[in-house]
Amino acid sequence: MENLDELREELLSAVAAADSVDALESIRVSALGRKGRVTELMKGLGKLDADERRVAGQSLNAVKTAVSDAIDARQGGLADAALESELAAERVDITLPVRSESEGRLHPISQTFDEIIAIFGEMGFSVAEGPDIEDDFHNFTALNIPPEHPARQMHDTFYLPEGPDGERPVLRTHTSPVQVRTMQTVTPPLRIIAPGRTYRCDSDMTHTPMFHQVEGLVIDKTSHMGHLKGCLIEFCRAYFEVPDVPARFRPSYFPFTEPSAEMDIGCSRSGGELKIGAGDDWLEILGCGMVHPKVLAACGIDPNEYQGFAFGMGIERIAMLKYGIPDLRTFFDADMRWLRHYGFVPLEVPTLLRGLTP
Repeated sequence: MENLDELREELLSAVAAADSVDALESIRVSALGRKGRVTELMKGLGKLDADERRVAGQSLNAVKTAVSDAIDARQGGLADAALESELAAERVDITLPVRSESEGRLHPISQTFDEIIAIFGEMGFSVAEGPDIEDDFHNFTALNIPPEHPARQMHDTFYLPEGPDGERPVLRTHTSPVQVRTMQTVTPPLRIIAPGRTYRCDSDMTHTPMFHQVEGLVIDKTSHMGHLKGCLIEFCRAYFEVPDVPARFRPSYFPFTEPSAEMDIGCSRSGGELKIGAGDDWLEILGCGMVHPKVLAACGIDPNEYQGFAFGMGIERIAMLKYGIPDLRTFFDADMRWLRHYGFVPLEVPTLLRGLTP
């Protein structure tokens, strides 16, 4: 039988000298493969008597183990070296100027936020913000939503674990709590919009668990339903950039407004294409109404002295209508091809003077 000490040293030297993973694999195959040198010697053990077979078998197993361990160790080192080499080759110098062909795009949601703020800003509205995690009072009770209302159920609302006070916070289901907090801290008259994220248990082509809303609130001593209608009609004309958008208001019900209404705008669906403007069909766009006296009272405002109106709409919904985006879920796919198609040039801030859309 071949001198096993010499074989062991020869194979270990070859492993140590291997300069690539491929070279190391060739050594493994030639030594330990099906027709490798160590494997062939193992096959010849059957020709020896019992005592010789036992001694030779132990020695061959020792050689096999030593070579196998050396290959594994060397393979790890070579893999690390290959990775370092690849990372060095792909290194990016972040101090280099941005290439013009790599220009980013503004997401349609961000663009729609800016457009809404630009329109209502011209009407004298300011932007108000509030926390995404709310308590029961601000999200439900102050808005005249009774304990048995379906909106409070777990299949509609994301509840968080119970706090030390025994109450369960919620991810806000609308931005109306911002209105409540504003009425509690600001003395009327006030005129605000509250854009932001909201959360509900729903997911399909037109609903997502997290979405964006904008709500508006006006509180003073003289505002009435006519002011509400005029404000929203002007908004729709400015946002959709159609000067003669037909509008109608249908009676509805919301716990926090009385009377309540839903606003529809005119559209045409001829040829399978939705077009905002004069047409033979209607499209629901938002909900609105006069602020309920109980809401004013819950926020510390005297309903005998003050009144006002409120409205709310989904930002994704109006963005889909304006820009022809068919599926709500694509807003959150992080697909650069989609963003290049529907995105907007950065720093082109929408204004009513220049025009909303670049």
